[in-house]
Amino acid sequence: MTETVEERIARVTFTPDGLVAAIVQQYDTREVLMLGWMDAEALRRTLTSGRVTFWSRSRQEYWRKGDTSGHAQYVKDVRLDCDGDALLVSVDQVGAACHTGDRTCFDADGLDPVRGDA
Repeated sequence: MTETVEERIARVTFTPDGLVAAIVQQYDTREVLMLGWMDAEALRRTLTSGRVTFWSRSRQEYWRKGDTSGHAQYVKDVRLDCDGDALLVSVDQVGAACHTGDRTCFDADGLDPVRGDA
């Protein structure tokens, strides 16, 4: 039996303020592009439209990636982590993922950690 969209959304554990972290990754290279936030409606739109929609915590509104910048994210897959409290969204990224114009939001300075050995 195939789950409905509402049944899939019901499996997500949202934060007390109704959000879930969505890690966005380029589907073919596995490059981590960005982290955004979704509420149930943003997730519903993402699962049903083929484009990624986020909830903007600062603007308190929905935004579909690429509508103003042209740097769209086309959904390839959405996975829920083992605890149900984070999403991995695989996309085909057109243009920059970061609002700064960088390919990813993780191109900024590294934090220079001590590296562990296995």
